[in-house]
Amino acid sequence: MRLRNKPWAQKLVKEHPEAILNEPDPEVKINWNERFEDFSKPLAIEIGSGKGQFITTLAKQHPEMNFIGVELQTTAAGMILRTKLNEGIDNLQLMCADAANIAQYLPKNSVDVLYLNFSDPWPKTRHEKRRLTYQSFLDKYQTVLKDEGHIEFKTDNRGLFEYSLISLNNYGMKFDHVSVDLHNDDDEIAQRNVETEYEHKFAAKGNPIYCLHAHFA
Repeated sequence: MRLRNKPWAQKLVKEHPEAILNEPDPEVKINWNERFEDFSKPLAIEIGSGKGQFITTLAKQHPEMNFIGVELQTTAAGMILRTKLNEGIDNLQLMCADAANIAQYLPKNSVDVLYLNFSDPWPKTRHEKRRLTYQSFLDKYQTVLKDEGHIEFKTDNRGLFEYSLISLNNYGMKFDHVSVDLHNDDDEIAQRNVETEYEHKFAAKGNPIYCLHAHFA
């Protein structure tokens, strides 16, 4: 969802290069050891962080981990950055960047969990390659994830969910959890679920939330 441009967000992003990488050059290696107090901690990354409700909440809940939020829209990235700065979330770094370059931004085999929350479904067939569960993106995720790492995916879009199940299965991934109504499940995954701002809105309308967890075999 495209947000209305907010000049304050662009200004904030430019003023805090220590907290957010703004359109980094994929050809220039990022020194993550300088951006985190201890980069050896388990690392989680969210691609498409929106306004940041999910990633900021998770980072506050888990100080024993490091988090990276990747968001393409500057206005949304600025909103996350404002929350990070106001609440002193030191174990969170941000990137205003294209997820297509994720394998160039992060070290190989460095990520423990990769979150895909309410990604753009790109419903038209000609836009299939833009879906974040398309094969070319899975190639990149496999590069940055540790051998024991995994993907956690949520959406309210049944078409994208079904497409993602097929795409990940055809890629040879193994499913650890699949739900077609996460909010009405009664299990450990549902109980520890952290909502995104879009998830809260969609669920309030009665939309089922689809969820899957999967790892590379």
